[in-house]
Amino acid sequence: MARNLTAGMQTEVAAGSLRPVVFLEGEFASGTLRLWTGYGQIDWNGQTWTGGGTLLGISEITETADVRAVGISVSLSGMPPAVIALALGQARQGLPLTIYFGAMDTAGAVIATPYRSYQGRLDVPTIEDAGETGIVAIAYESRLIDLERPRARRWTHEDAQIDTPGERGFEYISGLANREVYW
Repeated sequence: MARNLTAGMQTEVAAGSLRPVVFLEGEFASGTLRLWTGYGQIDWNGQTWTGGGTLLGISEITETADVRAVGISVSLSGMPPAVIALALGQARQGLPLTIYFGAMDTAGAVIATPYRSYQGRLDVPTIEDAGETGIVAIAYESRLIDLERPRARRWTHEDAQIDTPGERGFEYISGLANREVYW
């Protein structure tokens, strides 16, 4: 069993008649977009989620034993050019996305609390144009990608002012660079 599953989710998974549902909550410049893998609208977690149906695609979410960033891709297909332009205009690098995996009962109600299966940040959107409709695919990266980015910080007075204005601990450090100190 996956970690952190609620008792209701564990029961549903073990029952053998799982009706899976995936919720996507992504931030864009104009606000939060909430989609789910069914049709129509559904209320869950105090929010209204819009169905993406078969137009919504999510790449495989993998988890590794080693510490490294793993990305995913979310796509919407069959979109008219105006919607594609709107989607690309609202995408901002670094905005968060959360994906939840859950289950529904026979009445269409969400069972227990869905499991948060992915959390990442928007990387790059791409378009595949097919004439009258197209596909918008947005790549998301894990927060672990920050471990691979170089840090451009220095041990200088100016750099210390970024975090703590008025700090004087590095004020004379530049004068020590070529100075000989005798003990």
